[in-house]
Amino acid sequence: MKVTIIGSGYVGLVTGACLAEQGNNVFCVDVDPKKIEILNSGSVPIYEPGLKEMIERNRAAGRLQFSTDIAASVAHGDIQFIAVGTPPDEDGSADLQYVVAAARNIGRHMTTPKVIVDKSTVPVGTADKVGAAIVEELQKRSLSPELCSVVSNPEFLKEGAAVEDFMRPDRIVIGTQNTPAGLRAKEQMRKLYAPFNRNHERTYYMDVKSAELTKYAANAMLATRISFMNELANLADLVGADIEAVRQGIGSDSRIGYGFLYSGTGYGGSCFPKDVSALSKTAIEHGRDLKILDAVEAVNEAQKYILVEKIEKRFGSDLKGKKFAMWGLAFKPNTDDMREAPSRVIIQELVKRGAQIVAHDPVAMPETKHCLEMDFKGNPEGLKQVTLVDDPMAATQDADALVIVTEWKAFHSPDFELLKAKLKNPIIFDGRNLYEPQAMQELGIEYQGIGRHN
Repeated sequence: MKVTIIGSGYVGLVTGACLAEQGNNVFCVDVDPKKIEILNSGSVPIYEPGLKEMIERNRAAGRLQFSTDIAASVAHGDIQFIAVGTPPDEDGSADLQYVVAAARNIGRHMTTPKVIVDKSTVPVGTADKVGAAIVEELQKRSLSPELCSVVSNPEFLKEGAAVEDFMRPDRIVIGTQNTPAGLRAKEQMRKLYAPFNRNHERTYYMDVKSAELTKYAANAMLATRISFMNELANLADLVGADIEAVRQGIGSDSRIGYGFLYSGTGYGGSCFPKDVSALSKTAIEHGRDLKILDAVEAVNEAQKYILVEKIEKRFGSDLKGKKFAMWGLAFKPNTDDMREAPSRVIIQELVKRGAQIVAHDPVAMPETKHCLEMDFKGNPEGLKQVTLVDDPMAATQDADALVIVTEWKAFHSPDFELLKAKLKNPIIFDGRNLYEPQAMQELGIEYQGIGRHN
């Protein structure tokens, strides 16, 4: 099938590459010429395991192309995926200007029937806005509104495992309109996703608004579980319980399960913070206050400061002359995404207290440098207190303590004797509970986890 992907960011690239992998002819378009230049040169502007190789393979096979030519992209695909960004607006709602602009471009250039697919994460009612924008452009050219049908097909991709998630999905959600054009669109989507359903049916068909709400509901539920466990972990610290034992105890209940029950320094990234906020905003617009989600956001924001509180309790509020090694900067492992990353809050707060930071991340160093330059734009002297190094052990040299923020696999089993030798004080503040407190005690390392018998 001929498919167009509008937007060559995270979702667009993964969607385009994976659909091309299944034999479709995919045209990826983006308004950013630098991004297209990078892609056409054989590089990839984001880090996602397996994505670069998949793009190279399908470009070589002639099934995947990248361009800034909007007219050509509209002409190419019978199915047009809108996968542009929906950044948070000042009030927390999703900014739909790029989605609507993409829709207008389709309406301006299309001459044959098209299925328009909202792949971007968008609030309930966006398909109506997309459809209205396209119809308005069609009517300017005296073309029939029946030429287009808008479908909601939200993505459920985990950063760091997005290719695997797309190729072997838990579910495929497709929302269509109950009209003749909508039924034709449903059939085209069924054909497009048929290869992903060969083992068993994974597709859930529903109305458009239900599909739009499903995406937000899924991310809000996962964010709620994270904040819930962080609340319990902080209580465990106070009462002397072990949150890991609690996690196993409640996770063994089949009604609860183990997923997303790990405590830590809070969630970040491009999805959970934005989507929880946008869902709350949608509810407010309809006269409803989602109190649980308000609490989820508040708990998560506070949790980003939990390691700073532990460090302050151990070393005092004045950290001048203190140096801290930091392992992990991306908001989660297997990505270079620094959006809403807890590490950014922790670094700023420790610098504010006078500390020196020597940090390492296996992948996110270039993106970290860019983000820190923004974070310290008004405090260039503070930025001088942060050093980025390529080797994790080099970061620990003569540091007063090690602070772990991201659970990269490379940090799971370090040489603890070498670590002790390099640290000025054998102290670990573990924001991801990578190690067992008893094992650390036997090694002579002072260990401060999150809710772990500290």
